[in-house]
Amino acid sequence: MASPALKDAVGGLDRDGFVALLSKLIGESARLQNDPPVHRPEEDLVAQHVVDALRPVSTETGGGPLVVRKVSYAEGRSNVIVEYPGTVPGRIVSFVGMHMDVVPANPSEWDFDPFSLTFDSEDKDKLRGRGTTDCLGHVALVAQLMRRLGEVKPPLKHSVIGVFIANEENSSVTGIGVDGLVKDGLLDMLKTGPLFWIDTADKQPCIGTGGMIPWHLKATGKLFHSGLAHKAINSMEMNMEALKEIQKRFYTDFPPHEQEKVYKFATPSTMKPTKWSYPGGGLNQIPGECTISGDIRLTPFYSTSHVVEKLKEYVEDINERLETTLDTRGPVSKYVLPDENLRGRLEISFDGDVMNGVACNLKSRGFKALCKATEEIVGHVEPYSITGSLPLIRELQDEGFDVQTAGYGLLKTYHAKNEYCLFSDMAQGFQVFASIISQLEEEV
Repeated sequence: MASPALKDAVGGLDRDGFVALLSKLIGESARLQNDPPVHRPEEDLVAQHVVDALRPVSTETGGGPLVVRKVSYAEGRSNVIVEYPGTVPGRIVSFVGMHMDVVPANPSEWDFDPFSLTFDSEDKDKLRGRGTTDCLGHVALVAQLMRRLGEVKPPLKHSVIGVFIANEENSSVTGIGVDGLVKDGLLDMLKTGPLFWIDTADKQPCIGTGGMIPWHLKATGKLFHSGLAHKAINSMEMNMEALKEIQKRFYTDFPPHEQEKVYKFATPSTMKPTKWSYPGGGLNQIPGECTISGDIRLTPFYSTSHVVEKLKEYVEDINERLETTLDTRGPVSKYVLPDENLRGRLEISFDGDVMNGVACNLKSRGFKALCKATEEIVGHVEPYSITGSLPLIRELQDEGFDVQTAGYGLLKTYHAKNEYCLFSDMAQGFQVFASIISQLEEEV
């Protein structure tokens, strides 16, 4: 059990304070949507609410020990670093990843206003609005933790640090969120202690995430009248057969990995199509080009860069051996027209936002503390892994941070219409954080 002294000192999560702050944050969420160029978030709106909530117990006012700092790399897009100083140099526990942007929401598709905090008339535990689960609820949660530490001033050997970040929901713009903070060395001190990334869900340790590779496979054939199919190269048929061959090779080269069972991944690595596009035309035209797009979700035991290189090799090989590699469809289906010296061609390209998965260190003190705290507060501990992707955390791990992930929203409402969280879950998260700090204190 964690030390009762700290738990008694900080108590539980104050509903009134939490709801009041969260209401302010959700009230800004229309201007926090991150989907450029349509939506450019202004995280500074949230950052200022966090700073205002912590100012009364900060060194700025002399009312408390919290050291609060805003860091901006783009106008209107701040990060916030908050420190409750401990007494032993190098002893750190940090809560990071609470991001201040949200995914877009269309009010016409919701049952309630996504951009204001509302309550379910039949269930006061439900707190509704865009960002309640992902991730403004966590912003308010960790802000309340830091404020409470500043109020009660428990004597701690560990410094407790909270890092609220900009720009998590979109990777087309870089260098203005946690990546900028890492580049400038502003988080280097966190390497000496466990770093808890607070942006998952369902109150259990998330010990593994997947990498993500967005891909586009373009097939170029020859457009022609559908009544003269022998004179065409059907780009759709060629692309479907090519994708089938590429998937076959992918699953051969990147089969289920033995570590996936250890980490309890629900699925192995997958490659699948999710979108078709072509220039358009009539039903009596065999299309001359088309593109199949999709993604690869890759467990962290494989390299995304290696997969990209292999896919390029697959396509190059298929292009060289179209006649013998790909099946045709019917007696006149073909991908080469020798009399016209014409060959179909495949091209594969990748979006720039390739993400790497992460496998958390299951032997670290951070993981052990998180599991123990979860079992103590939630009543059971069931670590899990998903091939959903979290940006940035693999890069932190590669930089030498002991990254562990957890969250107290609801996975079923993540990025969904009618998003909500439960106050009772957030309250348990508050107690888990206090337990983690208490455990680490006992080690010193």
